[in-house]
Amino acid sequence: MDNINENRNFLLSKINDIHKNSYFKMAIIPKLIAVSKKQEDYKIDMAIAIGHKFFGENRVQEAKERWESRIKLLNDIELRLIGPLQTNKVKQALKLFDIIETLDREKLAKEIVKNIDSNIKTKSFYIQVNTGNELQKGGIVVEEANNFINYCINDLKLPIIGLMCIPPENEESAMHFSLLKKIALKNNLIELSMGMSNDFQEAIKFGATSVRIGSKFFGDRQY
Repeated sequence: MDNINENRNFLLSKINDIHKNSYFKMAIIPKLIAVSKKQEDYKIDMAIAIGHKFFGENRVQEAKERWESRIKLLNDIELRLIGPLQTNKVKQALKLFDIIETLDREKLAKEIVKNIDSNIKTKSFYIQVNTGNELQKGGIVVEEANNFINYCINDLKLPIIGLMCIPPENEESAMHFSLLKKIALKNNLIELSMGMSNDFQEAIKFGATSVRIGSKFFGDRQY
């Protein structure tokens, strides 16, 4: 028996408690983004049935197969792309996701601009920052972040509303969340997508406006 309702209530309570005791307690309570990557469909339907609205997917094709029919029936779901986006998947992604969190390079930004029209679903973008400058990980490197943010907002006129990061596994998350917050403040960006199952509590202390949680929400994934 999957205790998704119990898990969700626990997480929402924990998020609220940490937030109200944080420096950012006057801001809006962070959103709980349920990461549905590789979860079974019945778990998704259970989450929707108990009233959850915010979901994150890592792959465009998997999300398309799972969500295309659901979002035709449900107009109050917010679906986010939180995994890497290939340029050849941009058209599909723009028609499927409300928010794309992983804009991280000029080629991708230009492809997005080329495909923006009145029929797309995506209304907002986050820029992913590679705060650990890890070679194997997506995200614009820290040294180029300010220029890239400026380019996307002022030159390409993209609706950039925030930043996203995934800290290195072998380092303290706090310094990466602090760095992302500083970059956001410098560029007048409010939204911060940071923190996952193992470090969301720390992320909220540094001003996260959304946290991305998978296994602690849904239970173990099906691989």
